[in-house]
Amino acid sequence: MKIALINENSQASKNELVYNTLNKVATKYGHTVDNYGMFGADDKPLTYVQNGILAGLLINSGAADFVITGCGTGSGAMLACNSFPRVLCGLIVEPSDAYLFSQINAGNACAFPFAKGFGWGAELNLENCFEKLFSEPAGGGYPKERVIPEQRNKKILDAVKEVTHTKMIDILKNIDHELLMGAIDRDSFKKYFFANAKDEELIDYCKKLLNM
Repeated sequence: MKIALINENSQASKNELVYNTLNKVATKYGHTVDNYGMFGADDKPLTYVQNGILAGLLINSGAADFVITGCGTGSGAMLACNSFPRVLCGLIVEPSDAYLFSQINAGNACAFPFAKGFGWGAELNLENCFEKLFSEPAGGGYPKERVIPEQRNKKILDAVKEVTHTKMIDILKNIDHELLMGAIDRDSFKKYFFANAKDEELIDYCKKLLNM
């Protein structure tokens, strides 16, 4: 599985810590991590809304299978991610949140609070959260005897999102141009997106925007 990490401006200084912690767990389970930044305060800024745009692009294009993101509280990034089709993002504060979201909801994105409650030993909590996210295949159910109705509800939710959200390509064409360009006109996006994306329509449109 390919995991994308996206940090926004207020918590950009924590990118290295989050990446190293995530990569430590991900590689143990055979996953790879692409770091989309921000990489620090001097990097081109990303808002949590732009994190959502990137999550939508990465998931819908196939450039990533899972997105790890966040903001000060995690709530803004979660809401932004869930604004986009096919992105199912949970707010993760502690390891039990991570495990239950993975096993019950089987989502493809998580938002973390990288300021609120992020104190001494925070990287240990992060590591334990990542362990609970990725140590078992998603959708296994909790408790296990609830797996069938929980999987059924997940399919229902996916079908509802297909109706309530427009296509990603239409979103790109209609969203504020400056907001979109601020999200994609970045070296890290160009490096990982075009190497991994599978949706030719989204690839071609992004290349057109970036004059590639």
